Amino acid sequence: MGSFYAISRLRSNITVEAVKAEKSDLCDSTIASARSAHQLNSSKPRNDSDSDASATAPLINVTTAPGSAPDGMVWIPGGEFSMGSENPMMQDARPFHRVAVDGFWMDQTEVTNEEFAGFVKATGYVTVAERKPDAKSFPGAPPENLVPGSVVFTPPDRKVPLDDSYVWWRYVPGANWRHPNGPASHLKGKERNPVVHISYEDAEAYAKWAGKRLPTEAEFEFAARGGLDRKRFVWGDEFKPGGKFQANTFQGHFPNQNTGEDGFITTSPVGAFPANGFGLFDMAGNVWEWTSDWYRPDYYRTLAATKQVARNPQGPADSLDPAEPGVAKRVQKGGSFLCTDEYCARYMPGARGKGEPDTGTNHLGFRCVRSAR
Repeated sequence: MGSFYAISRLRSNITVEAVKAEKSDLCDSTIASARSAHQLNSSKPRNDSDSDASATAPLINVTTAPGSAPDGMVWIPGGEFSMGSENPMMQDARPFHRVAVDGFWMDQTEVTNEEFAGFVKATGYVTVAERKPDAKSFPGAPPENLVPGSVVFTPPDRKVPLDDSYVWWRYVPGANWRHPNGPASHLKGKERNPVVHISYEDAEAYAKWAGKRLPTEAEFEFAARGGLDRKRFVWGDEFKPGGKFQANTFQGHFPNQNTGEDGFITTSPVGAFPANGFGLFDMAGNVWEWTSDWYRPDYYRTLAATKQVARNPQGPADSLDPAEPGVAKRVQKGGSFLCTDEYCARYMPGARGKGEPDTGTNHLGFRCVRSAR
């Protein structure tokens, strides 16, 4: 679903026609429309460069954790692995290329509502979605349109073509982390669900308060793979091993009917599904998660072209999304409860999402990391 640059600009009274003209070309973090994934030529032959890393297995460091684990975190030993994907529908995630990361601590789960509430209580922090938009950022907008709010998945009541994601996304005044589906919704009973409607600025503020930081894209993917090599999912190659769901995703007909066969229609409590090989929960599905990297669709090709192992890559120096030139975006990883092969399968570990830093949605959250030193 891409960045919700256009939808967030509904606050400034942009016409429906203008919004549709600005649609993102990717799919699923809000972040990405199905078109880019499904209009790509899926019969395109594999490029030889995509297999450059295929002969080398992941190398997991054997160094022990530097001390006791911080509360709620697990040690990710670091190592060298093949990052990316060979999926022809995910051109921005190709080709595989070798990356090495140092060991680090990572939150075992996504940051929850109760954890974020503790941060807000301690600091008085007000999220971007709770603030009145600055009129200077929306020149010409009627004052009545400049109201706090955020983007909410609002499924239609019928089958619709999958070429216009704005049919199922709506800017809702009063939607924020306290009220994930709008002002009438609440968090009672969802204290252990991941916090949502979190902008990049919000996530950074929490991380700084907690003495942590946001993961790089490379750190997130290394951790998500849990020691596995080029598998389709963070748990292996089979979607439902033993007939059991491994992640919170979408079942049914997208976007109008989620059957909830996996037990959930929207977010699930963190840890509701099995942990991966490193003991991390929800590294696929549930909610998309921010990383610190700027997004460029050509970044992996740039790294692969060096024929060197990229060590602790920090992402490109700037952002470029050809679908929305001039709109800077950060990489998001992991997919969400809206991921489905019918529309978008970017919960796969090598897949990438993208989002405008000041835009949150009800399927976007985060987790933090801490460097070893």
